[in-house]
Amino acid sequence: MTCSSKRCPSTVSAASTKSVADVPRPFARSGHWSLSDAVSLREESFGALAYHHGTRRLVFVKSPVLVDVLRRLDDYDTVDDALGALVEPGERDRFANALASLARSEILSGR
Repeated sequence: MTCSSKRCPSTVSAASTKSVADVPRPFARSGHWSLSDAVSLREESFGALAYHHGTRRLVFVKSPVLVDVLRRLDDYDTVDDALGALVEPGERDRFANALASLARSEILSGR
């Protein structure tokens, strides 16, 4: 007998192995974010390589200014505070988008 998830509710959640605590929190510029404890940055001529030891993901950070923001993000209460202090006004939205992408990649962690 074949049992689909519609007829056998016990198999519905079997495909999901992540708990609610494992799901990354949505990125918000008004939140406190920092470089994940599981991430190492290695300086390069173009910026840096960010390696996540848990996911084994390697990310190219192609801006020395963004590398500086990543290293100092934890010193500020919010992402907007960090961007206001470290990034030129015309570039802040672009950097915020880059940080949001890094948060989705689990390079950043929210607190």
